[in-house]
Amino acid sequence: MLIKIPRRNEPLASEITPREIALSRRGFLQGLAASSLAAAGWSAPAIATESSTRQRLPAQRNAKYSATDKPTAYADATTYNNFYEFGTDKGDPALYAGSLKPRPWTVRVDGEVKKPLTLDIDALLKLAPLEERLYRLRCVEGWSMAIPWIGFPLAELIRKVEPTGNAKYVEFTTLADRAQMPGVRSRVLEWPYTEGLRIDEANHPLTLLTLGMYGQVLPNQNGAPVRIIVPWKYGFKSAKSLVRIRFTEVQPRTSWNLAAPDEYGFYSNVNPEVDHPRWSQASERRIGEDGFFTKKRKTLMFNGYPEVASLYSGMDLRKFY
Repeated sequence: MLIKIPRRNEPLASEITPREIALSRRGFLQGLAASSLAAAGWSAPAIATESSTRQRLPAQRNAKYSATDKPTAYADATTYNNFYEFGTDKGDPALYAGSLKPRPWTVRVDGEVKKPLTLDIDALLKLAPLEERLYRLRCVEGWSMAIPWIGFPLAELIRKVEPTGNAKYVEFTTLADRAQMPGVRSRVLEWPYTEGLRIDEANHPLTLLTLGMYGQVLPNQNGAPVRIIVPWKYGFKSAKSLVRIRFTEVQPRTSWNLAAPDEYGFYSNVNPEVDHPRWSQASERRIGEDGFFTKKRKTLMFNGYPEVASLYSGMDLRKFY
């Protein structure tokens, strides 16, 4: 008999718990939150704040880049998350991310650029007109959401820093502060979390530098105060709580590709024809529509954003997964 020994960085069983079971535990978890946090040396105020306490972000809806899907309920989008800096269970970010301090905050933009910048969050909010876009976001684990994000095309920032001719890729580095993020104390990944795009992917109009959702600034558990959203790729490509954007000549080393290169490629485009080694990617379960008898949705190529296909013309998307 062959017995599979899991890697230390493989998703735990709790990470792929069906949503209906995970949500049934929510009240219980929240009831235990204060005592759990205290036992771990974290105080009750670490619990993430509710919608009513956050700054509103007026934005013009961009219908050209908005999906026609029904938006996922706010409560679901903010309590069922992957954010390993706050724990590996889907409920951990909502419970523990209140310790994150999204102000003051700066993002450094440097590398192969003519005009490097360091911007605080207020400068980022004023850098370009804010848009609201309803984007699908699909997790590699097989679940998806449709969220009204607020931000502006990353291309606006790229234009301002003027990349040199050597800039072929864009690397994103996220905050890794053990004092604010209990998950950084674990060895589940190499910290800080890093991700990357080719520069043409970063310049695509769909790629959003994101500062809010549901009409407000980002909740901590969803990547406050600034993150990237790349809607045609699996969710882990959309790095949260950014502190640095660096332009490079060589392909960046990215966290999940380093942790499990046979499972998580650099490109990570949503492709139903390329299975994850441990599960199929042909179908998905939309959060909020995943009752016990609900039929799964068919996964769409590029997550239903066919306009990006030209970026990969001539590439073998099974090899460059």
